[in-house]
Amino acid sequence: MLKTRILSALVLAPPALLAAWAGGYFFALLVALAAALMCWEWHRIACGGFGTAGRLAAVCSVAAALWSVHDPASALVMVAVATLLSFLLVCPVHVRRLWSGLGAVYVGLPVVALVWLRGDPDHGAATIGWLLLVVWATDSGAYAAGRSFGGPLLMPKVSPKKTWSGLIGGMVSAALVGAGVAWAVGAPAVVAVAGASAVLAVVAQIGDLFESWVKRRWGVKDSSAIIPGHGGVLDRVDGLLTAALAVAALALLTGRVPLGWS
Repeated sequence: MLKTRILSALVLAPPALLAAWAGGYFFALLVALAAALMCWEWHRIACGGFGTAGRLAAVCSVAAALWSVHDPASALVMVAVATLLSFLLVCPVHVRRLWSGLGAVYVGLPVVALVWLRGDPDHGAATIGWLLLVVWATDSGAYAAGRSFGGPLLMPKVSPKKTWSGLIGGMVSAALVGAGVAWAVGAPAVVAVAGASAVLAVVAQIGDLFESWVKRRWGVKDSSAIIPGHGGVLDRVDGLLTAALAVAALALLTGRVPLGWS
């Protein structure tokens, strides 16, 4: 399984990094494809199948990703509309209506955040590359530290394998990789970026745990089987979704992306 996971990562990572470097509609199309697949997976897990609400959420998420290249504010309106309609159009079971609407937000907001961050004229490509590398470093560091040191479980009722040592290992790995990226691109605040990277590791782990909780809530092991060794798209990018929102929030609060901090 580890060999399969590594091979899948080696196949998927280059297109992701290439699209992040190219930017514009190249990156937006990749994000749009992932968004459609995530909507499909979410509705299969939490809404009993990929019905009208799921298809609507997928179409709106794709449109939001593409529209974000030029008008992120309008893209957010699309996400809001998708959320409302997903709630109204899903099957009559009230709980599943709530989950349908939540899915549109869960997928749509990070989609807009990612494309908006890539659109930064000075640091867009570097920011997406940094974000991807930090999330990947978090996963790898957490896996290595958890296997090496073990210890108390982080949230045993949600994820029976995640440990506190794994979280710390993920934070250390993320900080080191974040500092390396900041130094490589000539960012003026290497230490601050390293600290932000460590915090992002925690945020990414929260995203991972949330998706694990959703799957456990509905009795599902993987969101799908589309990626060998990893499960589904949601299984692969759950941490990235929350991390992208956190970086977008930081950029809005500080007026610039972390790699532009001085």
